[in-house]
Amino acid sequence: MIYDDFEDFAAAVPGFTALAGLDFGDKTVGVAISDRIGTVATPLETIRRKKFTQDAERLFEIVKQREVGGLVLGLPRNMDGSEGPRCQKTRAFARNLSRLTELPIGFWDERLSTVAAERALLEADTSRKRRSEVIDHVAASYILQGALDRMRHMKNG
Repeated sequence: MIYDDFEDFAAAVPGFTALAGLDFGDKTVGVAISDRIGTVATPLETIRRKKFTQDAERLFEIVKQREVGGLVLGLPRNMDGSEGPRCQKTRAFARNLSRLTELPIGFWDERLSTVAAERALLEADTSRKRRSEVIDHVAASYILQGALDRMRHMKNG
């Protein structure tokens, strides 16, 4: 099920399960995974997009292996908060995924996540070639970490 309200999504995620963060792009899907207690997001891999069925198959292999309890998709809003064509594509991807799984699917505002990931990789003196290989799943970890931090704040606040 897709949750537009992040608090509803957080309530739907089973306890002590990992979450997967997804950075959906035209050519790739960056994937990050959290630990079971929801504190740390770790970049995992970048899925090179082919066809939706193949992309979903690989994603659900990860979901099964890592015992994922929910999916967090980065929503690429415009800087003014409005939604453009990239948001529509991301929402369509979420709808297609929701037809194949019972997992809760939530959205996280990903403005500047790729910029932050790029900056972190530059600070780590990562080569240009290596940055292009890892940027998507590093961006996914920024998306997921933001969501995890918000969920922890909701529990403690």
